Amino acid sequence: MPHISACYNILMVQKRVIQFALLFLIVLMIAPSLALAATPDGDLPGQIVPCNGADCNVCDLATLANNILNTAIYIAVFLSAVLFAWAGWLYLTSGGSGELSRAKGIFTNVAIGLVIVLIGWLVVDTLMRTLTGAEYGPWNDICPYRVEPTTGRLIGPV
Repeated sequence: MPHISACYNILMVQKRVIQFALLFLIVLMIAPSLALAATPDGDLPGQIVPCNGADCNVCDLATLANNILNTAIYIAVFLSAVLFAWAGWLYLTSGGSGELSRAKGIFTNVAIGLVIVLIGWLVVDTLMRTLTGAEYGPWNDICPYRVEPTTGRLIGPV
């Protein structure tokens, strides 16, 4: 029965080659978005820390919290899309084996994780709006003007 194991090895090699080729194509397609090259209107988060060194104040702390939340949401949505695609690939290529239950488990876990992240954002956003009294607009606009730290005079809108 050596011919059966040889065919099995060839099929396993073909499967691995297809998986690596797909992974390479996914990385090749995603690499430009990771470089943030196509964002002239600033949709994606830029600098996370809004201030430099000693010129930070309470307003910058709120902006920092908002930037961290937005960046985490972008990363979570990106990773969930990649994992959904991977689970879909496993689901389509499972052939009725144990990979089918693995793909369903990945789908379930990614969906639950994404819902947890989005509910966490909603809770934090609602809590911050309640604490700051903001009705419209982002809650991190609690300081509409920036104060110069040395003189204490208003510089202008944030």
